[in-house]
Amino acid sequence: MTSSYSPAGRVALVTGATRGIGLAVARALAATGARVCVTARDPAEVRRTAAALKGTGLPGDLADPAFPERLTAHVLEAYGRLDVLVNNAATNQPLGPLMDAEPALWSRAFAVNVEAPLRLAQCAWRAWMREHGGAVVNICTEGAAHVGAGVGAYSVSKAALLRLTEQLAGELGPLVRVNSVSPGLTRTEMARFVWERQTTTGLPLERIGEPEDVARAVLWLVSEDAGWVTGADLLVDGGTRVRRARTP
Repeated sequence: MTSSYSPAGRVALVTGATRGIGLAVARALAATGARVCVTARDPAEVRRTAAALKGTGLPGDLADPAFPERLTAHVLEAYGRLDVLVNNAATNQPLGPLMDAEPALWSRAFAVNVEAPLRLAQCAWRAWMREHGGAVVNICTEGAAHVGAGVGAYSVSKAALLRLTEQLAGELGPLVRVNSVSPGLTRTEMARFVWERQTTTGLPLERIGEPEDVARAVLWLVSEDAGWVTGADLLVDGGTRVRRARTP
């Protein structure tokens, strides 16, 4: 049995796709046969990544409210369709206590982490998915479920993205499925300041995550195997929330 949600032969847009989780997701989708469009802020990195994936790319800042429409138009011009949207781009600024957060950085966190995924979903829906179906995956975080020191803006905005995922799933079915993946601590450049000093003691799987761990979860959610899954958050954290329970 085949499904309209299978990545093979489909077109995928991945944001924040030149490094870390986004790059791993873009590579995994391309490996299945999907045609991939990547975006990030650095033009040289976007060109390099698009060429390596034999895909296309458009650099830009997702905090710019007009960019999602330009990006969607670019995908449609290049490939004529848009089946999979992976909202991965994010900022963890401002770091530190919320009482010290600069209003401009706080606003940017929500512009990139929440508003941009909504705007891209709107554009994808209007341009293709409303008539043809598709799958949207938002990259959230395990940290959205609890309070963390110094990462309040990030975790609060990602908690909003989790709620947005549920709302969109309710609104866009049955043709479009909307889910999220919440990684635990993953070996990315953005999280380097955490994982360089993090111990894996107490984790059931005794390691931090790799971008490829998250990419495999995304692949499943956009595949036919997850054809009856929408509004779900897939926790990929190595057991961070449960901790190790066996006796030493």
